[in-house]
Amino acid sequence: MANRILLIDDEEDIQEIISYNLIKEGYEVDTASNGKDGLAFLYQKKYDLVLLDVMMPEMDGIEVCETIRRTSGIKDTLICFLTARNEDYSQIAGLDAGGDDYVAKPIKPKVLVSRINAMLRRKGLIGSDSPFNEHQISVDRERYLLVKKGNEIILPRKEFELIALLMSKPEHVFDRDQILNSVWGTDIIVGNRTIDVHIRKLREKIGEEYIKTVKGIGYKFTYAE
Repeated sequence: MANRILLIDDEEDIQEIISYNLIKEGYEVDTASNGKDGLAFLYQKKYDLVLLDVMMPEMDGIEVCETIRRTSGIKDTLICFLTARNEDYSQIAGLDAGGDDYVAKPIKPKVLVSRINAMLRRKGLIGSDSPFNEHQISVDRERYLLVKKGNEIILPRKEFELIALLMSKPEHVFDRDQILNSVWGTDIIVGNRTIDVHIRKLREKIGEEYIKTVKGIGYKFTYAE
């Protein structure tokens, strides 16, 4: 059974673009143009994830999110906000209201799909019929290993922590300071060369295509085509 997504956004062009790309990836998608209609959908059907615009008439996204979080039966639904570029207030308010993540407009379909993929994987909601089976790579945090095309790849601790960090936000660029602080901590002094060596070893084990270098900044994880 395909994962079901509810898109709540008052812009018709946004609805069309996002729906088209998600349906193409194998998702079931329903759309609503305002918060009240969106909640009506949620009371009638079970959704794995809600894509929620912040600025809408009648009932804005923050109110919808707060209502979802206090309503039995739907309060655990994943929520990803759609916010305007550089709209820091909306992004913070959305997360404070109980949102799980946000994606900035204008929406890049590939980035949105990757972000949804990561959220569903973390929640354990991607099943055997997932549209993402083509990627066939995931992190098993409980057993501390990577699974690629059904094969288990055992990694040294720091390599595992590094790939888990990158995969936590596909297409997000982690700079070197973020990587050093997250993987090695602030109490241990290591050089930038240490990161490069670990990246090289990971690429040898999982493939060159998954980890991209962003020159002068750091690295990002991307699902292979």
